[in-house]
Amino acid sequence: MDEREPTASTAVRAPRARSLSTPGSRRATVIGAGSFGTALAVLLDRGGLRTTLQTRTVEQAAALAADRENRVYLRGVALPGTLRIEPASAGVARADYVFLAVPSRGLADVIGRLAEGELGRRTAIVSVAKGLVAPAGLPPTVDLRERFGAERVACIGGPAHAQEMVHHGAGLVAASSSEELASALAAVFTRAGVVCERSDDAVGVELAGVAKNAAALAAGATEAQGLNAAGAAAGHIFAEVWRFAAQLGARPESMIGLAGAGDLLATALARESRNRRAGELLAEGVPAAEIPSGIGQAVEALESVPLLAAALAAAQVGAPVTSALARLIAGELPLNDWVKLVRATVPPPALWRRRPRPGFVRRLWRSIVSRERASAG
Repeated sequence: MDEREPTASTAVRAPRARSLSTPGSRRATVIGAGSFGTALAVLLDRGGLRTTLQTRTVEQAAALAADRENRVYLRGVALPGTLRIEPASAGVARADYVFLAVPSRGLADVIGRLAEGELGRRTAIVSVAKGLVAPAGLPPTVDLRERFGAERVACIGGPAHAQEMVHHGAGLVAASSSEELASALAAVFTRAGVVCERSDDAVGVELAGVAKNAAALAAGATEAQGLNAAGAAAGHIFAEVWRFAAQLGARPESMIGLAGAGDLLATALARESRNRRAGELLAEGVPAAEIPSGIGQAVEALESVPLLAAALAAAQVGAPVTSALARLIAGELPLNDWVKLVRATVPPPALWRRRPRPGFVRRLWRSIVSRERASAG
């Protein structure tokens, strides 16, 4: 981030919005002015929060303030006149909600700055990144909870393509161990015209998003070799990530609901999906290091899959497909070998449950009645 102080020309404040009742009178700061961060700021402003969009550099803040449009990442979407724009070096001291909308590779730095800076004691921190925090490969809310406490930490997941979200809505999930915080976030998005589910499974929602990105990249890398292989690659990765998520206490509905299966389907159908396109480019032999510049934005899966593979290995979760995908990204595994591995991988066997012998329920009931009679006597 640029460390220079904002000038009067870059930290432009538009005319102040009409005062609304709580939470409409509260302040939100979105750190990160990529496509999703910009769309998020527009929605928060529509939802009644006094919103500030923070950019990486002073120059980017000046361009957005002058154009009232993010012509690089979200062309065609007018920025509300009430939306304040400033560089991230301005800090977040006055914010009631801080939304982290930076690529996953920048999360560790931003979280560290928040921990060291002037963050309000009750300010809520909301991650919207569908990636992991380096170097340990932690879901963002796990890192945030350790630093700031669980009651002020949340995340946003679900299928939410930036352009469509602004113009037609989306299906979001607001997840936090604090019901009050999850409900407050959902209410803001609802006022902005977006469907928003509430959840208390932040880790499950985050890992569902991570699995979605990895699965989309894997499917993109495999699709030219056959749709069956592409589907198998995505399915294997979801299953491998789920076994890891379960170890961390996540619930299965987070993987099969809006944040997981819903988001995966939206990404799989979107030809402009960055993660899917990155997989296609990998299959064409383009080195991973060159893909983000060719696409024009960061590609979360290229950053998160190596961290994810390492985290799965550290947790002793069998993950041959995710591990192989990390090797494909690193250029250590040829595409044909990757496809062969996907086609040949057999998931762990089911944990078969033994059926009770006939008469089990009757014997159990008799045992309960006998104990009750004995205690009464």
